[in-house]
Amino acid sequence: MDTQTVKAMLAVSLRGLASPVYHFCRTESCEIVYFGERGEVYSEDDLRERVYQKHPGAVDVFVCYCFCHTPGSIQRELLLSGASSVVEQVNAGIQAGQCACEIRNPQGSCCLGNVTAALKRVQISFQRINDW
Repeated sequence: MDTQTVKAMLAVSLRGLASPVYHFCRTESCEIVYFGERGEVYSEDDLRERVYQKHPGAVDVFVCYCFCHTPGSIQRELLLSGASSVVEQVNAGIQAGQCACEIRNPQGSCCLGNVTAALKRVQISFQRINDW
C-alpha cells in the first residue's frame, strides 16, 4: 500500500510513521486498519474516515470516497427509481479523471469492486423484502 494513502487517512501526527511499507487490513472483525513493517498499527480511531470494510452493513459509511456513495444512498436510489446508477456514476468519474481512490479510499485502490458488491448486497436485501 502506498504510504501516501496512510498519510492522507491518518488524523494523528505523522511523526510516528517509520515503516517504508504499510498494509491494509480489510478484515471486519479486526480493529487494525493499517500496520507497518516496523510494528506500527493504526485503528479506525486514528483515521479521518470510517472504513467500509470494517462496517460493510452500515448504511452511512462511504463505499465510494471520491463521489460520496454509501449503501444508504444506493438504497435511496433503488427505492426512488427502482434501479441504481452508482456503478455507471463511478465509472464516469473514473473516465473523467475525477477519481482519487489511491489517496481518498482507505484501501488505497479503486472502490469499484466495493461499490459493485455493495450494490449487489442492497439489491439482495431488497429482493428478500419483496419476497415477503
